[in-house]
Amino acid sequence: RYFQRGRERRGFAALADAMVALAAGEPREALSKAEKAERLLGRPELTRLITAQAAEAAGDRKRAAEAWKALLADPRTRFVGVRGLMREKLAEGDVETALALARKAFELRPRHGETLDTLLALQNRAHDWHGARTTLAAQLRAGRLPRDVHARRDAVLALAEALDRASRGDQEGADRAAREAQRMAPDLVPAAVMAARAELRAGNRRAAERILRRAWKAAGPHPELAAAWAALEPDETPEARRRRFARLLSEHPDDPETRMLEAELALAAEDFPAARRALGDLPETRPTARVLTLMAAIAKGQGAPEHEIRGWLARAISAPRDRAWVCEACGHVHAHWVPLCERCGAFDTLAWTEPPEGEAGARTTPELLPVIAGLLEAGDRPATEAPEESEEPDAAGAEAASAAGGSDAGPAEPAAPESAPPRRASADDTEEVYGDVVVLPASEEPGKS
Repeated sequence: RYFQRGRERRGFAALADAMVALAAGEPREALSKAEKAERLLGRPELTRLITAQAAEAAGDRKRAAEAWKALLADPRTRFVGVRGLMREKLAEGDVETALALARKAFELRPRHGETLDTLLALQNRAHDWHGARTTLAAQLRAGRLPRDVHARRDAVLALAEALDRASRGDQEGADRAAREAQRMAPDLVPAAVMAARAELRAGNRRAAERILRRAWKAAGPHPELAAAWAALEPDETPEARRRRFARLLSEHPDDPETRMLEAELALAAEDFPAARRALGDLPETRPTARVLTLMAAIAKGQGAPEHEIRGWLARAISAPRDRAWVCEACGHVHAHWVPLCERCGAFDTLAWTEPPEGEAGARTTPELLPVIAGLLEAGDRPATEAPEESEEPDAAGAEAASAAGGSDAGPAEPAAPESAPPRRASADDTEEVYGDVVVLPASEEPGKS
């Protein structure tokens, strides 16, 4: 008994030394002391956690994984073991297995803040939008989100789910999710466009109008909203379209987008003086590619000399770009709205604003404004050509121009990301990680919080 007490004293002293070494930033020393404590005490429930933490801090992933896995056997430490394995898999870049482990950690502790944050980030990364919405609701229940922040983020996730369902041919599910997104965030332009299309398909034109007018008022003029408004009456004459658009143009009349849209509508009706009046001083105060191309169209319509038309087009080639979907975190310019930035992966950071200087060059092509595409057809091309990499159409100009022209195309809708979402982790993946240690379902575990 005397010798046993001596071993215990030395074991607890080694365990204390391990904890101090770990706190002091000496993981190798901590690991050595923890292993000594385990030999002396023979009580792994006391030493495994410090061993796992020390091995993780020392960069010994194999030893850390073994220690975390050993913690799964005890219901009291199972949650800690799952979280430790999750971190190891993230460090290895195994996102699928990390997601499976995060789901398990959530089952064990559904109100644990760090677990909720990690699970949500991984679900977003895996494009598991439905699962992400469930996790977001859990964050709200846990008191980790204000209700207004939850509503905005849930709207973005619902819109992402709508786009995903539409890409898979589930139009009914896409329409349902789009309506949800629009109700929660009326100023979310892509959600308003999708919801309006859903109402139009259902024969509810008045509801579609209300959605678009509310979004126009809340978010401000936007070419995607203009294109959707135009699609409500695809076969109307240019003059009829001008009259119908007057309701929208009365909101935010001084916004550059409103003035450019008014000019495009006048161009479609061949009312060139009205188009020039609509632009006002924009060619001097905001000479973007779209404004200068509109000036070229007006000049051509009014019979200006060829060199004047070419002058406007030459300026348009190198002019600043108009507003676009820009990530507020990294400045990356996107061709269409997406829930996650294509460069930095940030969630809900896209804003409709002017791109930062140098982020992307201006784009002036025949597709910029279909109403005036003839300006650049054979015989009318300016001597200076746009760079080869800039030959894709300007999304904002094309969508607004489709509103001005008599196109019978439906309203613009942001495209879903082209890349397929990663395969979602299955239960089999989880079993591979846990090895021969069985992790009970959350409902069967004692001490579940």
